[in-house]
Amino acid sequence: MSKRFFLKTAASLAAVSFLGLAQAQTTPIKFQLDWRFEGPSALFLTPVAKGYFKDAKLDVTVDAGNGSGGAVTRVASGAYDMGFADLAAVMEFHANNPDAPNKPVAVMMVYNDTPASVMALKKSGIKTPADLNGKKMGAPVFDAGRRAFPIFAKANAISGVSWTAMDPPLRETMLVRGDIDAITGFTFTSLLNLEARGVKATDVVVLPYPAFGVKLYGNAIIASPKLIKDNPQAIKAFLTAFTKGAKDVIANPGAAINDVKARDGIVNVALETRRLQLAIDTVINSSNARAEGFGQVNGPRLALMASQVSDAFNTKTRVNPDAVWNGSFLPPKAALDVLPK
Repeated sequence: MSKRFFLKTAASLAAVSFLGLAQAQTTPIKFQLDWRFEGPSALFLTPVAKGYFKDAKLDVTVDAGNGSGGAVTRVASGAYDMGFADLAAVMEFHANNPDAPNKPVAVMMVYNDTPASVMALKKSGIKTPADLNGKKMGAPVFDAGRRAFPIFAKANAISGVSWTAMDPPLRETMLVRGDIDAITGFTFTSLLNLEARGVKATDVVVLPYPAFGVKLYGNAIIASPKLIKDNPQAIKAFLTAFTKGAKDVIANPGAAINDVKARDGIVNVALETRRLQLAIDTVINSSNARAEGFGQVNGPRLALMASQVSDAFNTKTRVNPDAVWNGSFLPPKAALDVLPK
């Protein structure tokens, strides 16, 4: 065997060994969104597209979802390692499944305020929460705003409401047709859906839950207890890379929508840019988020939400706020400084 052949063979084996080592050091993370690929999903698709997760030695795959409840149960089942879900849905799962072995835990707050609101057409005469007394309201049964409506009703002394359930695509259509007086939904979802059905934004009354006494948190990044136990460093790396991407998205939503378009070619770029900007303005860069810090929670507020969810959702056991939240994986506060001043 010639010296040259020996050196080439040794180099090839070293390269293969190095590649195998690099692959072994890369942690796969399956991530479940709460909803389909729309503007706000850029928060997760941009760090994928820019290689921030890859640079953190993570192989992250992001899949579209069909609701926060689904995201929670899929992480609980072990089908996904992490996800994005409404914190109330996480709380409900914990309290209704006290013996479940794999209850997902929130590790980073993204929507510091719930995006839920009541929406009505101005021609209905509804202007304030008090005007909802005795009205016909509609929303899918799993809608976060509908589930939390008892909290909104208690805070605003609303009674006599009757509910109509429907599939999500029919919610705004039924409101426009006059089948119902008002709907609940995420503002940045339903308001733009109403516009798509020919309704001007100026003809819609929006009653945001946070503006009327409901201080619930919104969506958080969740992780499985197995991942927390087996690979806490992967969670830290994920949140650091996510935060870097979120800063880019918040600074330039228009550019970030291109990453959503790359995953779903039929999205309306202009519409989804507006949806993303609306989400940023109302629930990501909110006054509460600026006060508490991006990604973080306030202990007393979290405890109050746990109590409210226990009552409103009539859970089997009381929600334990310490069991649903773990902020130990968050990046340093300096890195979390991503919100516009």
